[in-house]
Amino acid sequence: MGRRRKQVVKVIKRTLPQAFLCPKCGKNTVKAFADEKNQLGVVVCGACDLRGQFPLTQRMDPVDVYSTFVDKFYAGEKLGAEKGWAA
Repeated sequence: MGRRRKQVVKVIKRTLPQAFLCPKCGKNTVKAFADEKNQLGVVVCGACDLRGQFPLTQRMDPVDVYSTFVDKFYAGEKLGAEKGWAA
């Protein structure tokens, strides 16, 4: 008679993404940073060189910085980018 083996349950831990979708070119190449020292949120696309920065109002994670950037991008606000902001 055979014994039953105990099933091993694998717990998959989900992590936050490191790269995000660019609202301008649609590629998954946007990096977002929260610069706590200078109180700035910085977003840069590696493909189309879209850039934006804005002052942080509170402590934000990169996901929060990216979502704020996308909201302001679609609203048509300028975010202090050096180059590549024109949509």
